[in-house]
Amino acid sequence: MGGGGQLTEPGSGRAGGVYTWEEVQSHSSRNDQWLVIDRKVYNITQWAKRHPGGFRVISHYAGEDATEAFAAFHPNPTFVQKFLKPLQIGELAASEPSQDRNKNAAIIQDFHTLRAQAESEGLFRARPLFFCLHLCHIVLLEALAWLMIWHWGTNWMLTLLCSVMLATAQSQAGWLQHDFGHLSVFKKSRWNHLLHKFAIGHLKYGIKKIKHMPYHRQHQYFFLVGPPLLIPVFFHIQIMHTMISRHDWVDLVWSMSYYLRYFCCYIPLYGLLGSVALISFVRFLESHWFVWVTQMNHLPMDIDHEKHQDWLTMQLRATCNIEQSFFNDWFSGHLNFQIEHHLFPTMPRHNYHLVAPHVRALCEKHGIPYQMKTMWQGLTDIDFNISTGVFISGLDFFLSNHE
Repeated sequence: MGGGGQLTEPGSGRAGGVYTWEEVQSHSSRNDQWLVIDRKVYNITQWAKRHPGGFRVISHYAGEDATEAFAAFHPNPTFVQKFLKPLQIGELAASEPSQDRNKNAAIIQDFHTLRAQAESEGLFRARPLFFCLHLCHIVLLEALAWLMIWHWGTNWMLTLLCSVMLATAQSQAGWLQHDFGHLSVFKKSRWNHLLHKFAIGHLKYGIKKIKHMPYHRQHQYFFLVGPPLLIPVFFHIQIMHTMISRHDWVDLVWSMSYYLRYFCCYIPLYGLLGSVALISFVRFLESHWFVWVTQMNHLPMDIDHEKHQDWLTMQLRATCNIEQSFFNDWFSGHLNFQIEHHLFPTMPRHNYHLVAPHVRALCEKHGIPYQMKTMWQGLTDIDFNISTGVFISGLDFFLSNHE
């Protein structure tokens, strides 16, 4: 055992200590958390509560090596070092491997080399022109939708077309927000748990009263609730709450300016109630778009909890890509490159297609499946998984209550 194994108090470690993986892994409880980054050992017990990415995110790596996740989500490691340095309590013993448990050292090294190559080629630098043009086409869509109603009237066919155009504009605006305000939240669960308060497995009533529900299929129940309610209800409440609680008043004003502009444009055409009904329907369409596009890369994949694999293997098991085309890139906000998005979450999306061939080559070298599907196949897989999940869930529930 390492010389730093003797603790002065729970959760602490002697500064400059030398530790084994066994010692690090023993500090993985909620009130006692250590992790390793580049062979340095850090006590994050108190810092986890102040972590900008949230307590749960950093706590997932308690007792583990967090080097790859740290590199993925921190574009400026030098800046972060000033927060890490006071937390360092030592390092791994020289006899200890750099990787914990059963992680593949060769894959980790090759992926590290690939990331360094991408950085040297400037693939982590954004092109302002791309985002300016993207913003222009969003504004153009909104303007055309309003001009169409203003010029030709508010019959139901034109209103439906206007709704689709506004939903398209808002969905594209959502991808733009995703680029500039991407929340670097990595969860161990192998699907992005979009809405835990709507997932049956997290409801207290479900846990206490419906004990036999197959909670491992909650990603499929989610589709009964998520598409119609995710953006109109949850996201709006969450966004407003976040801006107010963090006192982001400038962001709040910008957010309110959209609604001011919308109602000023559409109340003269539809009246107050009609305008509210229209924007509600637009949000309904947008919500379906968002859920289906984001989940077509995840739902058909393995959604079990990660088993201490290296970053590359873990992300490739969690997601797949949709074939590249001009339409697919535009329709999905470049999230058809979901594999590259998972591997390099801080990379601007217009560079995913440039790094993708290198990722495929690395996967081929190590025998890691790199799955590519058509857009139709991705959406069909969602439909199949939902139908299968709902059927099996109902069957499990029926059998569990008739034993």
